[in-house]
Amino acid sequence: MRALTVRQPWASAITHGTKRTENRSWPVPAKHIGTRILVHAAAAEDRTPRVSKDVPRQLTDGIGVWPDTRSAIIAVATLTGCHFDKGMSCCAPWGMEGFFHWELTDVAALPEPVPTKGALGFWTLPEDVVNAVCIQQTGVAW
Repeated sequence: MRALTVRQPWASAITHGTKRTENRSWPVPAKHIGTRILVHAAAAEDRTPRVSKDVPRQLTDGIGVWPDTRSAIIAVATLTGCHFDKGMSCCAPWGMEGFFHWELTDVAALPEPVPTKGALGFWTLPEDVVNAVCIQQTGVAW
C-alpha cells in the first residue's frame, strides 16, 4: 500500500476538514489512480502555509483545533484523479494554480494514528504499519 506524506496543517485539513485536493509539483503515477492510499502526517510542519484567498474562513478555522499529529498515518483516502491547473481555478477552494491537483475522496480518519517515519514522494509502507492500519479499518491484518 502507498502513502503520501503531507505536512501539517494540511494533513489534518485532509483528515478532519474539507481539503480534498493535494497540490503537488508532479503528477500521480497513472497506475495509482483509483486506489486507496494512506495519508501520513509529516514530522515537520509547513513553514510557509499558503491558503488561497478563495478558501472561506469557516474552512480554515479548524486548523487551530484539529489534532496536530506528526510522524504517523492518520487517514485512508481514495486517489481518484490528477490534473494540472493552468489557471482555470479548478478544485476551488483548495487547489493552487500551477500545481498538479491530486484528487482525494472517501477520506476516513483512523481512530488511532499509526506512528511511522515518512518519506518524500509517494512511498510504500512497511508491512507492519499496513497491518496496523488494516486492523483499525477492518479488524483483520492485510
